[in-house]
Amino acid sequence: MNKEFHRTRARGRLQFCALEYNSALECPALLPADRVILLVVRDEEGGLQLLVHPEWRKSVRKEDSAYIGSLLKDFLERAELHPEELFQHLCSLTAGPLITQEAGSHLGEYPHLLKLLEEFVLA
Repeated sequence: MNKEFHRTRARGRLQFCALEYNSALECPALLPADRVILLVVRDEEGGLQLLVHPEWRKSVRKEDSAYIGSLLKDFLERAELHPEELFQHLCSLTAGPLITQEAGSHLGEYPHLLKLLEEFVLA
């Protein structure tokens, strides 16, 4: 993801959802932004960008790493075939290794997520 996307488009009315690693909730010392490992951004045309923390594997338990990796691959495939359905699904996850932390329609109103957007990479 290039910086130009961050500066120009992120301040627009982009819909998004931030997913956190569920087991990170067991670590109360982690700030909410530190638990987010996947950020999904939907542009004005309905296309999805899946951005992942570059070191997400260090944040998850070893036994969850392979499963989350396979989920990310599945999300990428579904983003191409059924972006709307995938976005709605990801915005409402309440169980499993990844859960929805926040979802909204104006990413520019969430400075902590904009900061993550600068650090995350395309999945």
